[in-house]
Amino acid sequence: MDIQALQARWGAGIVEIGEASTWEEAKDRAARFIKAHYALDGTLLFFPTKAAQRPFRPEMQGILSYFVGRDSDFPEDKGFALQPWTAVRFENEGIVEREGMTVAMGHYFFTDTSGGETKVEYTFGYVTNGDGEVRILVHHSALPFQG
Repeated sequence: MDIQALQARWGAGIVEIGEASTWEEAKDRAARFIKAHYALDGTLLFFPTKAAQRPFRPEMQGILSYFVGRDSDFPEDKGFALQPWTAVRFENEGIVEREGMTVAMGHYFFTDTSGGETKVEYTFGYVTNGDGEVRILVHHSALPFQG
């Protein structure tokens, strides 16, 4: 599994969602992005950075809302991918492969239009589905502790 290539593709997809000219277009891009990157077979563990009221999102509706907002079932969501971000880069602390699953952990950095970066801690678990396609099975991210 080429984790760096998968991460680059994931980051480019986040940027592409935010480049949409309308919310409807962003929603369509986000739906395609989610289907291309995440295991949507009922086994996904999705815990995004800025979700407090309903932090665990195993289903398409909750994930889509996190990325583009506008879902009354998830009123706190503003649409993380709509920022817009101009780049996403990963710094892996480690990558472990075991028994059909690869786990990567580290920081990823989201660059905004002013050039500022937001540093986020992440853990992604990757699996290969029955069609031979790699999907994210575990997505956990958090802003670094501010003690």
